[in-house]
This record gives sequence, structure tokens and C-alpha cells, in this order.
Amino acid sequence: MVEGVEARAEAPNLATIAREWGRIGCIGFGGPPAHIALLRQLCVERRNWIEPREFEDAIAACNLLPGPASTQLAIFCAWRLRGRAGALVGGACFIVPGLLLILALAMLFLAGSPPRWVRGAGAGAGAAVAAVALQAGSSLVPDSRRRAASEVRWLVYLLAGAVSAATIGSWLVLVLLGCGLLELSIQRVPHDDVGGIAPVALLAAVGGASGGVLALVWVAIKVGALSYGGGFVIIPLMQGDAVNHYHWMTAGQFLNAVALGQVTPGPVVQTVAVVGYAAAGVGGGLLAALIAFSPSFAFILLGAARFDRLRANENARAFLNGAGPAAIGAILGTAIPLARALSEPWQYVVLAVAAILLFALHRGVVLTLLLAGTAGVIVALASGPLSH
Repeated sequence: MVEGVEARAEAPNLATIAREWGRIGCIGFGGPPAHIALLRQLCVERRNWIEPREFEDAIAACNLLPGPASTQLAIFCAWRLRGRAGALVGGACFIVPGLLLILALAMLFLAGSPPRWVRGAGAGAGAAVAAVALQAGSSLVPDSRRRAASEVRWLVYLLAGAVSAATIGSWLVLVLLGCGLLELSIQRVPHDDVGGIAPVALLAAVGGASGGVLALVWVAIKVGALSYGGGFVIIPLMQGDAVNHYHWMTAGQFLNAVALGQVTPGPVVQTVAVVGYAAAGVGGGLLAALIAFSPSFAFILLGAARFDRLRANENARAFLNGAGPAAIGAILGTAIPLARALSEPWQYVVLAVAAILLFALHRGVVLTLLLAGTAGVIVALASGPLSH
């Protein structure tokens, strides 16, 4: 009997989990939809390790948790097959390939004097990021709106998140928590299961005042434990701290970081490693990633056996009915400071073309960013102006 799961004759060994989850970590371009599809293909369709209904229930439960849902799903599937050891091995193998790649690219793009073509690629890909944010946020709107208990309150929470992301980005976490608690109180659900939220809000108020490594730790905690609504909500959570408050990065470098997180495989949350690298080198990047992903492992290791109860928990649903729309609004609102970070006229042309590719032609995010980066390389090689 494997701890936490019912033993199965066909359950894979840890070496198989390491190989298969590592493969997904290497080829998982395209963010959560791609990760979910690859995990379903492996665990449900090809190997028949997990029943289809259980897999769908796991997706729903992970979406009720803060943090990167597809990462939590990858950890859950490995836990379901080989218990805690499987969760640790599978989760690590899913995360590490993209993390190593994004740290290597961070060293190249954030170098003191990168080659001109590298600066052009970063400026081009970065120019498209605001359009990617709009596409990511707008894709979440229909499902969120259908789940809303009140369309008026849903719109209020959406606007609150959008305005906060555009103005007070580093304090956005308080707005997300506030919207969740407000909806919880309106629905008059007993508060027995949410007593830990108030201390988290207090920690948020204290964390922003610290500096140095503590500041990096707090940014990573916000990314890993307090983000609702998908991977892209981490952008407004990081931008205010990394660029405006602690000055670890310039606005252009932050755009590069976001673009790198989109074009590398694995979870989008590993973008925090680029911020950590800018703050404290390779050690800072690894520390930020470790802290940002730790809550996902904790949620699964400590709570996966209670996923059925979580899905039926009215407290969790009520809180997410407030925090979720605010997070979507934050994703949409972050497009404003991302666009304002552009400094060259040609970058706005790239932004407009990227919007056409994403919204009118329905092209993928990775392809759009690669084309935008190519346009930047062409501008650089033609001795065109580059942002500083």
C-alpha cells in the first residue's frame, strides 16, 4: 500500500514518473492548457493510470487553490500514483527543465552588455506582452462570468482588480483577498474554514515594508500562495515590486522576463526566477523558484486526500467568487503598465500586430512572441533604435 493512495498493480515506479513528468516539463510549451492536455494524454488515455472522472475532479479542485493550477495537477497525478515520493519526484521533474532554461536565458537577456540582437529580440518580444496579457485575461472572462453569484458584484470585483493592477500593483494581493472576503461575507457562509486568511493579509501588509532577501521571499510567496486566476496573475503581483519599489529590473527587463516565461516550457510561474536572478543572481533565482513552488507541493501533500471535500466546500467557492474575478481584472489591467513600458514607436507597431495575431487570427502565444522577437532582431540588425 502506497501512503495516501490505493496501490495499483499498474502503478509506475519512480523512475517512470521522473522520465514521463520530465518529458512533459521539456515539451510543455503553451502554458496550462498544454500541460493539462499532456497530463491527460499520459495518465488517462495512454497509460490508463487515472480514471477520467477523477482527473476532471482534480482539475476542478486545483482551480479552487491559489497558485499555478497546472503545476498542482502535475504534482497531484504523481501523488495519486506513487504517494508523497511520487509527488516530490514528479513535481520536481515537471518544473526543473523549464526553470534551468529560463535561468540560462535570464543570464543572457539581463547581462550588463548583451549583444545587440539579443536586446532586439527582448524588445520585440516584450512589445507583444501587453497583448498577451489581454488575451490571457479575456479568455478567462466567460467561464468566470457564468459562475458569478451576482453579475453586478462580479463586475465590481473585475474593475477593482483591473484598477489595482494598473495603479498599486505591489499591493494587489490585498485587493484579491479583500474581494474574496467581501463575497464570503455577502453570501453569509460560516467562516470556520477561512480563519487563516486574516493573518495572511496582515503578513501582506508587513511583507511589503521589508527589503533585501526578505523582499524577494515575500514576492515569491505572493506568486506561489496568493495568486488566483491562473499563471498570468503573477505579472501584476511582481511588476510593482521588481520595477518600481525595489528597482531590481528596468521596465524593459521585466517585459523580457514575462516574454521568457511564455516562450519556455513548463509553468508560467517560473517567471519569478528571472526576477530572483535580477535581485540576487542565480542563488536569488533558485530561492525565488523554491519558495514560489513550495505552496503547490504543500497543498497536494497535505490536502490531496481531501480534494472531494474542497470541491464541495461552500467557503472556498464563495471566496473564489470574489477573488477570481479580481484576479482576472488584474490580468487585464496589467496590460496598461506593460504597454507604458514601451519606449520606441516600432514597438507599438509590434504590439498592434501581436493583438491582431492573437485576437483576429487566433494564433498561439508562443508563435506570436517568437514572431515579435524576430521583428526586434530585424530592427536591431538594421541599426534601428532599441529601448534602454
